[in-house]
Amino acid sequence: MSISQKYGRTYHYPFSPGTSSDDRIQHHYWEQLEKIPALIHTEKLDGENNCLSRNGVFARSHAAPTTSPWTESLRRFWQLIRNDLGDLEIFLENLYAVHSIEYRSLEHHFYVFGIRQQDQWLSWEETRFYAAMLDLPTVPVIGMFQPSMDPSSFEKQVIQLASGRGQLEPFDAYNGELVTMEGIVTRNLEGYPVAGFADNVFKYVRKGHVKTDQHWTRNWRRARLNNEGGTHVDH
Repeated sequence: MSISQKYGRTYHYPFSPGTSSDDRIQHHYWEQLEKIPALIHTEKLDGENNCLSRNGVFARSHAAPTTSPWTESLRRFWQLIRNDLGDLEIFLENLYAVHSIEYRSLEHHFYVFGIRQQDQWLSWEETRFYAAMLDLPTVPVIGMFQPSMDPSSFEKQVIQLASGRGQLEPFDAYNGELVTMEGIVTRNLEGYPVAGFADNVFKYVRKGHVKTDQHWTRNWRRARLNNEGGTHVDH
């Protein structure tokens, strides 16, 4: 039995082209969006989903604390803050190792995208507050809006936004070519219950993002930061 509950499965929009056979699609997404007063689009980053809690540092499965080499600096950081977390669980995108996208404008290796407190996901404002308290950045925000448009206009908006470069200068890790951002994650701006995760978070992923010929863990390399030698970088 795991000592931590893993992050929920984020459903794709039905117009998201980057789905695979095991992905789930929310065909009734508009019915859910219309129930949410305010939404936020954030950039989907190409890293590893990690969680910091008082029980340890976890990867996606949460079966046991992770010991991977690319979380070594994150685990050192966790040692400094573990006693301050209480019942907060900090979910972040770990960009320490390069995956399919190489980001060439990184100020940090760890970008917070959500915080869970017992049976509740915190609002974006609370998420930013606690991330700042821990001296961690949050994932880039693309925009905040109200779902007052029609589904067709909303779909066009998401596709247009997702065709941008993003804020961290993404390049294809295998051929060095310029690429667009991996995708967009849309979430309820306010807090919501853990049981309602699938009705409050959605994603759009571009086609051809994942490279199937090789996996990044086989011959991984550390992502460079804009200011090497910073707080959470190997010296």
